[in-house]
Amino acid sequence: MDGSPSPSFSNGEGFLVPLVLYFQVFLGVTGSIESFSIVGSVVDLYLPVWANLPSFRSKPAFIWVEDDVTRGSAHTYEQLNSSVQSISSQLLLPLQRGDTVVILCAPGLELVEIIFGCQRAGLLGVPIIPPDPSFATDNHHHLVRVLSQTKPKAAIAHCNYIKRVQQYISSPSSNKQLCKLLQNLRWISTEDVRDKKVELQWSLSTYNGCKPDEVYLIQYTSGTTGIPKPVLVTAGSAAHNVRTARKAYDLHPNSVIVSWLPQYHDCGLMFLLLTIVSGATCVLTSPTAFVNRPRLWLDLITEFKATCTPVPSFTLPLVVKRGGIDEGARPINLWSMKNLIIINEPIYNASVEEFVEVFKPFGLNPSSISPSYGLAENCTFVSTAWRTSDGDNARFPNYKKLLPSARLDSGGRDDQEEDMDMDIIVVNEETHEPVEDGIEGEIWVSSPSNASGYLGHPSLTHEVFRGRLRNMVSRCFVRTGDRGIVMGEKRYLFVTGRSSDTIKFHNGQEIHPHYIETAAYNSCPQFLRGGCLVAFKISRTIALVAEMQRSGGEVGVLRKICEGMRKAVMMEENIEVGLVVLVKSGSVPKTTSGKTQRWVAKDKLFRGKMNIIMQEDFSDHGSDSTSLETMIHENKEKGGGRRGEEGRKAITEETEGIFFSLSNAPTHLSLLSSL
Repeated sequence: MDGSPSPSFSNGEGFLVPLVLYFQVFLGVTGSIESFSIVGSVVDLYLPVWANLPSFRSKPAFIWVEDDVTRGSAHTYEQLNSSVQSISSQLLLPLQRGDTVVILCAPGLELVEIIFGCQRAGLLGVPIIPPDPSFATDNHHHLVRVLSQTKPKAAIAHCNYIKRVQQYISSPSSNKQLCKLLQNLRWISTEDVRDKKVELQWSLSTYNGCKPDEVYLIQYTSGTTGIPKPVLVTAGSAAHNVRTARKAYDLHPNSVIVSWLPQYHDCGLMFLLLTIVSGATCVLTSPTAFVNRPRLWLDLITEFKATCTPVPSFTLPLVVKRGGIDEGARPINLWSMKNLIIINEPIYNASVEEFVEVFKPFGLNPSSISPSYGLAENCTFVSTAWRTSDGDNARFPNYKKLLPSARLDSGGRDDQEEDMDMDIIVVNEETHEPVEDGIEGEIWVSSPSNASGYLGHPSLTHEVFRGRLRNMVSRCFVRTGDRGIVMGEKRYLFVTGRSSDTIKFHNGQEIHPHYIETAAYNSCPQFLRGGCLVAFKISRTIALVAEMQRSGGEVGVLRKICEGMRKAVMMEENIEVGLVVLVKSGSVPKTTSGKTQRWVAKDKLFRGKMNIIMQEDFSDHGSDSTSLETMIHENKEKGGGRRGEEGRKAITEETEGIFFSLSNAPTHLSLLSSL
């Protein structure tokens, strides 16, 4: 590790006793139970506790590796706590407690320090992926949204980033709206707040960071089914969420986490907090590094003997195809893995089985597979189907090709989180009544992890965060917008799709589009890009848009590909596809977490913004069917479609960004430039 502290550390047996003793010393003889509970209700307060334990002072909290697993940098618990304390004091010189700051730092240890530093300073942080400061590719739309909605007092960024922003502001050709927003910010250099070390005595009695009931974070939803929305997260709900996740995954000081997920929101951010609560070590790398070389993920698990790693579901087939199993200087060894956490529902059993089959010879234990469920409106984590008491999680049941993401007890509550007050129910979307097991409905979640709502959206906040069961006295639930079904004696919860994406037919039949997309891809995977297909309904016609691995090809071959996709969907799902559109790589919009945005893709197709290679119209052109060319023409004649001018501007923000596309096809990717 090039001089960095080793991730290995002493055995944690008997660990609980010295920790309790330390809390007694930490709180003092007069420390009350109430004070003890305060420590556990804010994530940042765990950090000084670990940092002052002798066995943790030199233990790595976070290790950053860009590409070479033998070289990297690390922060021990003591170093991180000292840096966070210094940063918090420096931030409060130009700012006041309660101010909102947008964090524009690249992935890495600096970002980790700033996130925790803002919480300890009592600031409201808004971490987002920093767009290229030249803004030459129109990648500023999400930044404009964030600055307009959150109205931050300051922006924190690297000094070189700030210089380039100032150059942009002074350019006569710059966007005037963006320049005005950027000029209104106080720009704070990370070098200024990190390099000025201040020796300060820290104690619980003088802690002035974010309190449990205070909003300390605004994290934006991914934009999978609509314009990204700012979710208000309190320090207490975040602490509850990661404590629940820690218990569910059985994480502890001997755990070693590997993560390449974006550190700005959702699961990537949660695992920063989860590391501190668990007293674990987390090895970080960037999404860019992983996409460029998927083998890196396997190397990090091998090198650091990782016990836990969270990955989106599309990671598994990607690594099977591009993981470079036979490459690399060191052999792959996955024997240490206890939790291979799979996120991004729905989770297909076939892709998991293929991954296990390929990597079982490399030490992967099938019982480590941990299908999980979460969403930003509940901070992130909701539940997992994984159970340590089961002994063999490799025998998950299937429902329509899917694996479960949670398991509920007979009372309707997740048994492993019962003491954490996590209620998960499946509800009829129209009647707001719980449905019987075996019937699909909307997933509702109620827990102290629930976020406070959406910033600036009171009506939507009431609709989503104030769900109540009909004719029942109950607490409020978050309406997730996800569809699910509970099956079997063990009451496994299967996340089947999203309500807004569900395709409905006049005869009452329904289908989730991912089934159409999966069947179509499997018809010719050698030509199509995995995870880059979208299906949606146009009038009474099902349209299917698929990215090609290569943009060229003979017309006859392309036509056979379209016909093969249509036949496969009919054979697998008994669904008639009326329109198949083959597009160039990068045409299908995605979120930073790799989820396709079907609603944006549909709008791009309507507005003639897709880079089309070929289209095949299989529909019977009658009174209920219209050709793609006609629809595009009519849409342009109407001035842009169903949402009007304001809606089209919002959608344009999503479609003109650069999207996070993962595939086995070689491509030049500009990653993570917009949510």
